[in-house]
Amino acid sequence: MVAKKNTISILMLPWLAHGHISPFLELAKRLTKKNFHIYMCSTPVNLNSIKKTVTEKYSQSIELVELHLPSLPNLPPYYHTTNGLPPHLMNTLKIAFEMSSPNFSKILQTLNPDLVIYDFIQPWAATFASSMNIPAVQFLTFSAGVLAFAFHMFEKPGEDFPFPEIYLREYEMLQMKKIMEESKDGNSQFDEALRKSLDFILVKTCKEFEGKYMNYFSSLVSKKIVPVGSLIQDTVSGDDNEEITQWLDKKEKNSGVFVSFGSEYFLSKEEIHEVARGLELSKVNFIWVIRFPQGEKNSSIKDALPKGFLERVEDRGMVLEGWAPQAAILKHKSIGGFVSHCGWSSFMESVKFGVPIIAMPMHLDQPMNARLVEYIGFGVEAVRDDNGKLQSEEIAKVIRKVVMEESGEDVRKKVRELCEKMNTEGNEEIDGVVEELVALCNNK
Repeated sequence: MVAKKNTISILMLPWLAHGHISPFLELAKRLTKKNFHIYMCSTPVNLNSIKKTVTEKYSQSIELVELHLPSLPNLPPYYHTTNGLPPHLMNTLKIAFEMSSPNFSKILQTLNPDLVIYDFIQPWAATFASSMNIPAVQFLTFSAGVLAFAFHMFEKPGEDFPFPEIYLREYEMLQMKKIMEESKDGNSQFDEALRKSLDFILVKTCKEFEGKYMNYFSSLVSKKIVPVGSLIQDTVSGDDNEEITQWLDKKEKNSGVFVSFGSEYFLSKEEIHEVARGLELSKVNFIWVIRFPQGEKNSSIKDALPKGFLERVEDRGMVLEGWAPQAAILKHKSIGGFVSHCGWSSFMESVKFGVPIIAMPMHLDQPMNARLVEYIGFGVEAVRDDNGKLQSEEIAKVIRKVVMEESGEDVRKKVRELCEKMNTEGNEEIDGVVEELVALCNNK
C-alpha cells in the first residue's frame, strides 16, 4: 500500500505497551480523516492485538508495519510487548527495542514518510529521521501534570513544585527515587528524545483540566505543547462481550463498579485479598478483571482469591481473567464507578464516559494521576496505610461513597459536567494538531 498523492504520510513508532499503542492508533484514526496516511510500526505481537480495531473503514489509510526485535535470552517473540510481561524482563525488552533501531532505519528508508511521530525513550528514531531530512515529533501519552512534575525534579531539584495538589507521599517518593536511580539511561534517553522533537511536542491531554501544567511543562523544556485530546478508542461490540453485557443489563443503573489495574501491573496475593475483602464489604455489584504475568505457572483466579469469596459474591460479582472490554463496560448504564490504578488512558476513559474514579494507584505516574483525580473532583482515592499497604475497609468505604452515598453526589455531578463538556468540544484539539503537522511538513 502506498500513500495517495497530496496526502501526508506519517510513520508512527509507539513504545511497546498497550497504554502507548492505543493512543497512537487513535491519533492515527483521527488523522486519516484529515487526509493523512499512517504507517503504524510495532512488533508482530502488538500489531496482532490491534488488527481487529483497524476496521475496513481505515484499511486504506492505516498500514501496519512489523518491527522485528533481536532474539535475546528469555525474551521470545510473544514477550515483545509489555502486556503480560513478567516485571523482571522489562529492562530486557527496553534493550531489545533499542537494538531494533537498525531495523527501524531500514523501514524508514523503504517507506520514506513525510513525518515521524515517536514515543518517549526513542531518541534514535528522531536521529534516523533527521539524517534523512524527515521531520520528527514526539508524542507523549502521559498527563501534562506528571510531565511537569518529572521535569521539575530534573531541572529544579530542591525547589518546591509550584502545584502542591500534585505530590507524592513518602513511600511513593522513595519508590520514584528508586525507579529514577535504576533508570538513569532511560531518563537521559527521555530527555534526549524530547529535545529532538522539532518545534513542538504532542501530549495526550486537554486544556480544559491541564492547561496550567501544559504551560509550566512548556516553560521547562522550551517547546510548544500541543494537546491532542483524550483519544478514547471506539467501543467494538463482539461475541466476547455478550455474556458481560447480559450480566450488566440485569443490574440497576449506576449500581456497580468496574475494577481493573491495567495491563502491566500484577497484584500480589496480599493485594488481591485486600481488594476482594473491600469489594465484599462494599456490598456493591462489580466486574473485576485480574491479570497474571504470561507464562506464570499455577496461577488461577480461584487459588488467588480468598477461600469462598466467589461463592459469597456470586449474585453481584463477576471476576474475569486477563482481559475485559473496558470501554464497553465503563459505557454501560449500570456502572457507577471505576476502581482504577489511574493509568492515564483509564483516567481519560472515565472522564469520557462520565464514570467517577475510586483511585488506587500502584506505581510510576499513577499516584500523581490519582492526586489529579481528587483535585479536579471527579474521584476519591482509597488511601493506603503509612507503609503503602492497601486497606480493605478503606476500599469499601470509598466505593460506597462514590457509588451509593449522598456524600459522593458532588463527585458524581462533577464527572457528569466534565463528561458533557469534553464530548461537546469534540475535535477542537485535533484541528490544532493537524495545523501544526501540516505547517511542519510544508517547511521542511
